[in-house]
Amino acid sequence: MLGKIKQTLAYLSRFSIISFLITVIYSFTQVNAAESVILKYGFLRESISVTELSTFAKTGEMSSSLDAHLDLANQNPETVRNVLTQEISVNPILLSQILNSPWGEILLDRVTEFIRTPSGRASRESLRGALVTSALPDKNIRLIEVLENYPTAQVHVEGDRLVEIYSRIQKALEQIPFI
Repeated sequence: MLGKIKQTLAYLSRFSIISFLITVIYSFTQVNAAESVILKYGFLRESISVTELSTFAKTGEMSSSLDAHLDLANQNPETVRNVLTQEISVNPILLSQILNSPWGEILLDRVTEFIRTPSGRASRESLRGALVTSALPDKNIRLIEVLENYPTAQVHVEGDRLVEIYSRIQKALEQIPFI
């Protein structure tokens, strides 16, 4: 009986620490959220404000610069909007634990080939924070939320690979049956 109590207390202690860390990450990234996305489509490179992308994702209304960029990149706006807004259901606590594991670091390294910091340094940590922060409020991740919660002023995105980014994240999370 005493062993079970100690085991339960140890579990609760770990859970409290993880919850605290997630709260700190959430608070930090809300203050230092991305302001612009550098979208790359082949040789094209365009800075789009996160506000423009968010408006497009939520309402379908495009700024003239986003419209021109998607047109030049030969991208279907509706496809881009669907990728930005499609939900992946997750347990944020479990997501944090997994993304901090060796397997999670491999997944993050693969995704940071497409979404990264301007310098390419600390991309794994930045993406981890953005994913967990995005999952906290509603237990869902949307790519637009990840971009909104990215903890650097700019985030670089390989735009022509947006569908692949989403597919990789979704497939990886689907392999974990209890997330």
